[in-house]
Order: sequence, then C-alpha cells, then structure tokens
Amino acid sequence: MTTQAPLRPPAPEGRYPRGGSDFARLSKQIKEAGLLRRRPAYYAVRIALVAALYLAGWGAFLLVGNSWWTLAVGALLAAVFGQVALVAHDVGHRQVFTRKKASAAAGRLAGNLGIGMGYGWWQDKHSRHHANPNHEDLDPDVAPDIFVWSQAQARQASKLPRMVGRAQSVLFLPLLTLEGFNLHVAGVRALANRSLKQRRLEGTLLFGHFTLYCALLFAVLPPGKAVAFLAVHQCLFGVYLGSIFAPNHKGMPTLTGPHRPDFLRRQVLTSRNVRGGRITDVILGGLNYQIEHHLFPSMPSPNLRHAQAIVRRYCEQLGVPYLQTGLIDSYRQTIKSLHHASSPLRQTG
Repeated sequence: MTTQAPLRPPAPEGRYPRGGSDFARLSKQIKEAGLLRRRPAYYAVRIALVAALYLAGWGAFLLVGNSWWTLAVGALLAAVFGQVALVAHDVGHRQVFTRKKASAAAGRLAGNLGIGMGYGWWQDKHSRHHANPNHEDLDPDVAPDIFVWSQAQARQASKLPRMVGRAQSVLFLPLLTLEGFNLHVAGVRALANRSLKQRRLEGTLLFGHFTLYCALLFAVLPPGKAVAFLAVHQCLFGVYLGSIFAPNHKGMPTLTGPHRPDFLRRQVLTSRNVRGGRITDVILGGLNYQIEHHLFPSMPSPNLRHAQAIVRRYCEQLGVPYLQTGLIDSYRQTIKSLHHASSPLRQTG
C-alpha cells in the first residue's frame, strides 16, 4: 500500500523511547534470521559479471571504432559504470569483505581507477549521510549547494541555489546529466584535503583513470566524435546515478537542530522504498530497499529483500510510518517536494 510522504519533520526525540531499545529488538530478529551473514558466492558472481561487462563495453568501443554507432556503446557503458558504482557502494559498506583494508583496496580500484570517482571522498560523504539522513545541518546530501530542500533553506539561499531554486523542480532531471562530471570534480578537489587517507594513491588511480579514458577516446575517434562520446557517456552515467539515489530520500522529511528521533525512526522516517521485482533490484542495486539498507548498512544487498518483511511488520507494530511507492511515483514526490521547498524564492521574485 502506498502512502504519501509526510511534508513536516518527525516529532522531536522526547516522544520516542530512548536508548535505541526499539532498534535493538529489531536487530535481534534480523540477526536470528541470518540476514547479516556475508554472501561471498553472490558477490563473486556479481563482481565477475560487472567486470566482464566493463571489459566487453570497452571491447565493443574498440570494435565499433570510428562510427557514430559508438554513441550507442557510450550509452551501454554509462549503465555499466553505474553498476560499478553500485559495487563500490556495497564494498564501502563492508558488505563484501570483512577486512577494512580489503574493502578500501577494492573500493579504490572500482571507484578511482574504474569510473573516476574519488572513493575516499565518497565514503566520508556517504558515512555522514547515513549517520544523519536528511538533516539539513549534518547530511551533505541535502546541503543547499545547487538545490534547496526546504523552505527554510530557500529563504536563506543566495547565488546559485537562489538562481536555480526558482525553477528547480523543472531543472532537477536535466541537471542530473551533470552528476557524473560532479563526481569527478569532487574527487579531484578532495585530494587537496590532507585528512584524506591514502591521498597519493587515490590521486594516482584517479588521474590514471582520466588519462587512460581520454587517451583511448582520442586514439580511436576523431576529436568531434570523441567529445560526443564523452558527453553521451558521462551525461547518461549521471542520469543513471541520479535515478538510483534520488528516489531514496528526496521528498521525505528533513530534520534541523539538535532534537532528533531515535536511530530507528531517524532512518525509517527519512527513507523511501521503491516497489519492484528482480529487475528493479538489479537496476537499483538493492537500494530500492532503502529503509532496510539504512537500518543495516552492512547487510549484503541480496538479503535486503528478505529483511523487508521483518522490518515492515515491526514498524507497523510500533506505529512508525513505512513508505513504499512505485519508481515513477517516487520521482513525482521528489519533484513535488522541490517545487514546495522553492516557493519562497518564487514569491520574492
């Protein structure tokens, strides 16, 4: 059953039980069901398939060569890059390897070298998001860098967020084409941060990707077609990434200030699940079970489907709203929320 996403923040912490006892009881059920166990065979097959698709995609690029049909290969590789990003996501959450060093090594190979995404930058940003999802002061994913996510942000907006904000509900999907480029730029900028772990290695792998990528494009294609391939590939990569992550939290309640719900409600009330079958699971990498993923980030993605029944039933028992909707409706809710958040900017002209 689909319910509307609430537009107001959840009640302050005082109305909820303290100490995380609700989550502890849920966690016990999940552990007893064996859903936190590693799935090495699953990830061995998945990583092998994604690696094979990655190599096949570049093989097709070489095979097609100097032809406008190469743009179709660029579209295919955009989807493959998205799948590599999803593998890096699972690796970063320690779903694949038990040891931190193995996870970091695999994450840098997939992220930095494979798709040109700064793994260390992403992991820091994503960890802060998981700790405080949709918190306007603490979650970098709802910082008003381009879009405003609440009317309070809209009233304080200046420069680019103020300019874009007036029409952000219309511009949201088109601007996703820039997300791939944004990942590259953010990864490079993060190299200036001395607190970044393995900064030299991250930089070497990141610039190694850019060098090999551009060298391959301009060695096989004339400049015009190379630029066209780059635009198609990177823009569709950005749209795919945005299509994966936008349905998860956008349009859900945002939080401000020191008063927050307990851990279970903080994760459930700010997240949205997307209905679908096995194909949806593959396309969205299991992140369509966003509520379960936020409650148990280290749970292997194939187990999230099985955890859903336990989590949803438990939330019903507690009276905690649990939102699940279709993919198209999740975008509709996101765009409607963006339009609502930006209304102060349209009123001021």
